[in-house]
Amino acid sequence: MSESVQQMIYCRACGQQMHVSAAACPGCGAVQTPANASDKRILPAMLLCFFFGFLGVHRFYVGKIGTGILQILTLGGFGIWALIDFILIVVGAFTDSDGHKITEWT
Repeated sequence: MSESVQQMIYCRACGQQMHVSAAACPGCGAVQTPANASDKRILPAMLLCFFFGFLGVHRFYVGKIGTGILQILTLGGFGIWALIDFILIVVGAFTDSDGHKITEWT
């Protein structure tokens, strides 16, 4: 199989074959999101972390219930854990409960 065929995917909207690096389908123009992208958004997670980080509310938002409870019990890891989470959210390195990075702002 040639190198170019191995790097082809199908559009999620119309099914047309396109290159894996395409941001939008050349046929229908539908924006393609990576398969490993989260459906959660950065802005709500960031605001929840900023205002309620010591309670771990942002972790409940992304589905990390266990660590959310730990943050409630430790007041956000005495603020340090919440600060680290805030930085990770802003730079786009925070993940949801499935391990997918939260990359979209809105």
